[in-house]
Amino acid sequence: MPGVLRELAEHQLKVFLNAKPIKQRLRRFTPEKREAIRVELTRLKAAGFIRKVMHPEWLANPVLVLKKNKKDWRMCVDYTDLNKHCPKDPFGLPRTDQVVDSTAGCALLSFLDCYSGYHQISLAVEDQEKTAFITPFGAYYYTSMSFRLKNAGATYQRAIQTCLADH
Repeated sequence: MPGVLRELAEHQLKVFLNAKPIKQRLRRFTPEKREAIRVELTRLKAAGFIRKVMHPEWLANPVLVLKKNKKDWRMCVDYTDLNKHCPKDPFGLPRTDQVVDSTAGCALLSFLDCYSGYHQISLAVEDQEKTAFITPFGAYYYTSMSFRLKNAGATYQRAIQTCLADH
């Protein structure tokens, strides 16, 4: 799936130089959760958001399967350990009240819903394997920015502001 050009936006983890790679073991999943993982992996692979990895140095990111609604599950990757080894991006996110106030007097308003918005932003090549996660179907890593990565919100906001800036 095409996304934002790397020249416009790329997410970098900037892992601390003294960080030691962490590895975790595969967790157990019920058959229902295993199926939810399989379906999500198929979707993410087809879109080009993830790739299979054989021997990742980092495998610190366990998979969680959370209830989405009464009948559906959502696969998430827990980046807690990886995020501890990344500095905070000081880029400020806009306050909702300021965004609303800035629309006062505008003749036209647009609302954007970016499909898989975070996944439209590439992940720096040198950081991709650090996002590796283990599933019952093998280990994978993200090639695009994923939810719950530290500073993903700042990278996304910066990309949106760059794309919508007056030129």
